[in-house]
Amino acid sequence: MTIAEKIQKDLTDAMRAKEELRLSVLRGIKSAIKYKETEKMKTLDEAETIQILQTLVKQRKESIDQFGKGNRQDLVDKETKELAILESYLPAGASDAEMDAAIAKAISETGANSIKQMGAVVKAAKAHLEGKVVDGKALSDRVRAKLS
Repeated sequence: MTIAEKIQKDLTDAMRAKEELRLSVLRGIKSAIKYKETEKMKTLDEAETIQILQTLVKQRKESIDQFGKGNRQDLVDKETKELAILESYLPAGASDAEMDAAIAKAISETGANSIKQMGAVVKAAKAHLEGKVVDGKALSDRVRAKLS
């Protein structure tokens, strides 16, 4: 079952159970997927769907941060609940050990020895971590630390 099919199934389940928050989040996901499909004029594959989910997760994390700075605990709680629902549809994230191993392999493959070659190392490390959810900022920070 693809992620899009699972979202559709869970959407109907949430309607039947009258779960307002879950229903709202799932409708948002479905809307984002449909918008991207319309934009590309083709159905999305799993990787593109995961990319959309990662974008939505990132938006929620930024919102939580901003609402926290604005002392809006009610909105922080709402966004946190939405974030948990979104993350349940993402595949498992890469562990620290997996990220370090991918970075080490990428450095040896590219022969990088300075911070100027960071882009090539990040790209190669992402290729090694294909199929896992990887926080790009965390990955680039790790690469920067290894190369400096």
